[in-house]
Amino acid sequence: MSVISPRIDKLLEHVDSNYASVLVAAKRARQINSYYHNLGEGTFDEFPPPMVDTRSKNYLTIALEETAAGKIKYHYK
Repeated sequence: MSVISPRIDKLLEHVDSNYASVLVAAKRARQINSYYHNLGEGTFDEFPPPMVDTRSKNYLTIALEETAAGKIKYHYK
C-alpha cells in the first residue's frame, strides 16, 4: 500500500478546507500543464514553472506539493 503524499494535514495548514485544497490544486495543475505544453512555443510567460523540486511527473501531485509547501496563495472572489 502506498502513502499519499503530501498528507492532508500538511495541505490543511495552508488552505481553509478540503474543498479549497481540491480547487487550488486543480487550477494550479492546469497552469503547470499549460506551462509544459507552451515551453516549445516560447509563450510560457503567463504560467509560472513548478515552484518545488519534485520527482513526480504528475501535474496534480506537483500542485499538491506546492500547496503543502505554502507556495500557493489564493483568495475567494
